[in-house]
Amino acid sequence: MEKERRKLWRKAKQLSCKANKFNKLSIKIKNKNMKAKVIQFRRGKKRIHERHYILDVATKTRKDAGKFVGKEVIWTSPAGKKINGKISSAHGNKGLVRAIFEKGLPGQARNTEVEVK
Repeated sequence: MEKERRKLWRKAKQLSCKANKFNKLSIKIKNKNMKAKVIQFRRGKKRIHERHYILDVATKTRKDAGKFVGKEVIWTSPAGKKINGKISSAHGNKGLVRAIFEKGLPGQARNTEVEVK
């Protein structure tokens, strides 16, 4: 038990997070500009929401992902074109978030990075 706690504290130090007494990491947003990864369109069985995307912001829980709601998101194309968006809510329980962009992103945007301000 003590070894696990030590590992947790070391990991928290590396990630610039804080470990609480329940052996979980709670991430504080320190950086003004963070990177997130575009995972997929928000979609159902038969419909794709063209402007809605699911992003991975490197959090582990829904509660930590909820801290990003309302943040601005900017995707930059390889040619330098910028498309703005906003994080609307958490998606699932694994720390993903939903973002709504002004225009739809191209298919090449999947698995690329976006800037979270």
